[in-house]
Amino acid sequence: MVGEKRIGFFGFLWRLPFFLLALSMFVPYYWMLIGAFKTVQELTQFPPTLWVHKFSLNNFWDPTPTAPLHIRGLFQYFDKLPLRFGTFIVNSVAVSATNTVAALVIASAIAYVIAKRRVPGSNAVFLVILSSMMIPWPVTIIPNFLTVRRLGWVNTYAGLTVPGWASAFAVFFLRQYMLSVPDELIDAARIDGAGDLRTWWTVVMPLVTPALTAVGIFLVLGNWNNFVWPLIIAQDARLATVPVAMSQLESVMNSSMANGALMAGAMLASLPTVTMFLAFQRNFVESIAMTGIRA
Repeated sequence: MVGEKRIGFFGFLWRLPFFLLALSMFVPYYWMLIGAFKTVQELTQFPPTLWVHKFSLNNFWDPTPTAPLHIRGLFQYFDKLPLRFGTFIVNSVAVSATNTVAALVIASAIAYVIAKRRVPGSNAVFLVILSSMMIPWPVTIIPNFLTVRRLGWVNTYAGLTVPGWASAFAVFFLRQYMLSVPDELIDAARIDGAGDLRTWWTVVMPLVTPALTAVGIFLVLGNWNNFVWPLIIAQDARLATVPVAMSQLESVMNSSMANGALMAGAMLASLPTVTMFLAFQRNFVESIAMTGIRA
């Protein structure tokens, strides 16, 4: 057929590692997804089934938890904990949204100054920011905790959120994207009397929306899946996030038959991030393709 492109054997071999990599990511999620809707009997049988033979919501709430081959569901497990699962979802949403929005605003302002204003010392500041990306994050846990404790932010939303407002990766990514913004647009805004703040907000920010979306996906994923910092700071169960709550769920599980409840919780925890990526994947791919490597 005219216009049809045949991959060929060697082309297939070249793509095979990428197919296997994608499969290695999809299979665990698929296994978790079907496990959340299997019955306890189907979850514990051997060999395991590759699809759901009998659809069930008992892993979320079992009306007869004391019956044979039945066990408490996800929300029934959390009845033993100080708060319900919905509270942990709200905490994770609040922390992820606050950290993402604040980090994007701060990083975009810094990137604008470095990329377009070129004030004295901006390149040195950019190198310092890049150097901070080389420091392993576990090294910063103790000094960050000591700082937060001296500020009195332990067991507060400020302690959960404010340390996450600084993102060197976001500054780097947005700076690279802003280099592609024509200088003529910024000069025209200045001629019209716009100051730096207005130029950044009304001219540059709308032009870098794809990059903001891409960085936002990374930030949301990082904040949503963050476990160590909320575990250290949120010692009060009322401030616990979903990853911390899932660790608590695992600690109260005393039977392999409860794996379905754990899979149900993992599925609920993954839905917001998966939904966000599917909704903004076009912006994500566009920003990656358009972001250059100019210095």
